[in-house]
Amino acid sequence: MKAKSRDSGKLRIGDDWNAIRIIALSQSNPLKAIAEFVENSIDAHAKTITITRGKEHGAHYLAIKDDGDGVPRDEEGLPDFKYVATHICDSIKRRLKADGNGTGLQGEFGIGLLSFWTVGDMLTMTSTGTDQKAYQMTMSKGDSRYEVNPKRMMFVEKGTELKISPLLEGIRTLSGEKIQWYLASELRDRIRDSKARVTVIDKLARKQYEVEPRQFEGRLLHQLPTIRTAFGDAYAELYLAEPNETARVALTRVGTRVIEDLSTLPGLEHSPWVSRYVQGLVDVPFLNLTPGTRSGIIQDERYAALVDALVPLEAHVKGLIEEQQRAEEEQASQQSLKAIQKAFYEAMLALPREEYDWFDVQGRARAERATAASGAAGGVPAGTEWEEMLPGVSEATPSESPQRQFFDYAGPLFGVVVSPAASTTPLNETRKFRALPRDRSRRRVTEELTFTWERVEGEGTLEGVTNQEVEYRAPTVPGLARLRVAVMQREVTATAETLITITDSLESAMTPAVVNTRGLPGYTFERAAGELWRCRFDTERNIIVVNSGHRDFVFATRNRALQLRYLVRLYVKELVLKNFAGLPADQLLERMIELSLYAEEKLKSG
Repeated sequence: MKAKSRDSGKLRIGDDWNAIRIIALSQSNPLKAIAEFVENSIDAHAKTITITRGKEHGAHYLAIKDDGDGVPRDEEGLPDFKYVATHICDSIKRRLKADGNGTGLQGEFGIGLLSFWTVGDMLTMTSTGTDQKAYQMTMSKGDSRYEVNPKRMMFVEKGTELKISPLLEGIRTLSGEKIQWYLASELRDRIRDSKARVTVIDKLARKQYEVEPRQFEGRLLHQLPTIRTAFGDAYAELYLAEPNETARVALTRVGTRVIEDLSTLPGLEHSPWVSRYVQGLVDVPFLNLTPGTRSGIIQDERYAALVDALVPLEAHVKGLIEEQQRAEEEQASQQSLKAIQKAFYEAMLALPREEYDWFDVQGRARAERATAASGAAGGVPAGTEWEEMLPGVSEATPSESPQRQFFDYAGPLFGVVVSPAASTTPLNETRKFRALPRDRSRRRVTEELTFTWERVEGEGTLEGVTNQEVEYRAPTVPGLARLRVAVMQREVTATAETLITITDSLESAMTPAVVNTRGLPGYTFERAAGELWRCRFDTERNIIVVNSGHRDFVFATRNRALQLRYLVRLYVKELVLKNFAGLPADQLLERMIELSLYAEEKLKSG
C-alpha cells in the first residue's frame, strides 16, 4: 500500500474575530492598559498628558488627552483611523523601528488599543486632520465594527483625546491617586526622559495629582559592573538602603516596567534580589516580551544571557550588603548597650540606694545635681543630706516649706533596711552600716527608736551596736559575714540584714585599666552553639559575655525589642549573682524579679 504523501503549509487564523477577541481580553490589569494609552501619547511626542476620571450623564468615564502629533494621517490629510482599526497586530511603530526611525518608541505589537475592553464598554478616539477639523472613531466592546465621523468642536486642539465610557463595574472605584502611583512606578523613566507632564484629574474625588517619577530611597551605588551580553548591554540603577519589605528591584525595558520584582524570575530567586536591602531597576532593552499582557518576558536565549551577565553584579552588591549588615550590627549593639545601661541607671535611681547602689549610680547622680545646683544657686543649703537630693527619695528636704504639711509626718514604724544591703570589704578594714527605719509609705521614722546590732554569721567585730550606725571591722581571713539590726518603736519591732563579702583582692589591688572599667558593665558575644550556658560575667574586663549561639538568643533576635529584653534579663541574673553573693536561692530570685521589673519598665519607657 502506498504511503500518504506528507503535507506542508503556513499557519493561518481560522476565525479572525475570535483571535481579536482573545487578544483584546488578554490584558488582565486595567492600570497596565491605562499606562499603555499614556505611552502612546509619549510616543506621539506629547509634552502634556491629562488623565480625567469623572461621571457624565450617569456613566463613569476615563479620558486621556495629549498635545502630541495625533493619529498619523492618510494621503488626504485625514486621521488614518481605518489603518488603526484594520491593521491589528501590524504595528506602525515596529516598521519604524525596522527602518531605524523608531528610536524611543515602545509599542511593537499593534494591540494596545484593544486594551480598552478591560477598562470600559466604548472607546472614542478623537484627532484632527490637516483641514483643522476634528474626527472621531468609535469602537464598542464585543463588536467587530467601527465608525469614523466628523466631530463638531468650537476649538480644535492639537493631539489626541481618548475616552472610555461607561467603565466596567469592577473598576469604577479606581481612584485618581491609585492611577498616579501606578504610573509613577510603571513609566518612571519614560516620563522622566520625555519630560512629559502627566496630570491625573479625579473629578469624583475633586482632587488633582501630578505624576512625579518615583524616587528611590537609599544610597545610589556607583561603579557597578557592566551588564554585557551578545545581544546588547543592560543598565542597572540600584540603591542600597535599610531593609524594607517593600524594597524591590524592577525589570524594565526602555524605561517601562515589565516585572515589579526581579526576584520572582527563574534563576534570580536569590541574594541580593531577595535581600530587601536593594531597590531600583535593571533596564534590559533586548528582552522579548509576552504580547498578551505585556507584563512578562519570554525565557529564551536572550533571558539566559541576561541571567549569566548579572552574576558579577550580584557578587558586587552582595559584598556591599554584607558591609552594611556588619555596620548595622555594630550600631545596633552600641544602641542596645546604651539602652540597657540607661535602663539600669534609671532603675537604680528609683530603687532604694542602700540596696542597689552597686556602681555608685546614686552618688554620681548626686554629684551631677549638686554641680548643677551650685552653678545655678550658688551651692547646696547647709545640712542637706545627699539622699534628700535624689529623685524618688520619700523624705522631704527641711527647706522645702517653712511649715510641714500633715502628710510630711512619718507614721509608725513598719520596716527597716540596711545601707548597704550587700557590700565587699577588704581584709582587716572597717566599714560603716546604717539602719534606715521607714513607715508604710517609706517615709523616714526618727522618733522613739532603739537599735540593736548583732553579727549572726561569719567573723569580725562591731562597734556602736546600740546606735543607728554601726562600724564593722573585717577579719584577717576571707569569708562571708551577715549582720542583723533590730529596731524597736514601742511595741513594734522590725529587722533587716546585710551581707558582707570579705576578700583580699579588691579594686585597690587591681591595675588602673581594670579600675577604670568600674561601672555598669558592657557586653560582648561569644558563639558557643550547643552549649547550655547563656552568659557569664568577666569580672576583670567588667563585661558580660553572651552566648550568641544559644537557642534562646537565636529566638530573641527575631526583633530588636525582644533581644533587648533578653539582654536585660541576662544582666539582671549576673548582677544579682555578683552583688548578692551568699543569699539563699529564694532571696536571689526575689531580687531578680524586683530588679528585672524596674529595669524592663525603664527600658520600655526609654
